[in-house]
Amino acid sequence: MKKVWTIVFVSLIIVFISSCKKEEDSNEQAEIDKELIEQYISDNQLNAQSTPSGLHYVILKTGSGDHPTIYSTVTVSYRGYLLNGDVFDENLAFTSRLSSLIQGWQEGIQLIGKGGKIKLLVPSDLGYGSQQQGSIPANSVLIFDITLYDFN
Repeated sequence: MKKVWTIVFVSLIIVFISSCKKEEDSNEQAEIDKELIEQYISDNQLNAQSTPSGLHYVILKTGSGDHPTIYSTVTVSYRGYLLNGDVFDENLAFTSRLSSLIQGWQEGIQLIGKGGKIKLLVPSDLGYGSQQQGSIPANSVLIFDITLYDFN
């Protein structure tokens, strides 16, 4: 019985250490992303604001008074690109439930109304994180220029 408790104890220690390592890696990546975003804002002389999650944004046009919620279906046009300017996606009329999109969009699109335009600077943990997504490398900061046409 003593061996069983020793194995359980050692297993718990290993799980604890590995979860601490993942959190440490995540915190390191968040700091890297923050520095990259702040440098991009400075280099491009943007007047950006940020949310507690680390999303940075520039509202280019506020749009109508009503704003979508996480439960809204939104129709937008967008251009997505990396910090180096490489475009990875563009769409002139994209419709989706906001809750189905990356967290950076979920937060950012709610900040504007119908007809609004916003630039989102999305840290990797609010985008695709440590997973490569098509031509988007793992741990990429993403930039989106979005126009909100409609929502319901």
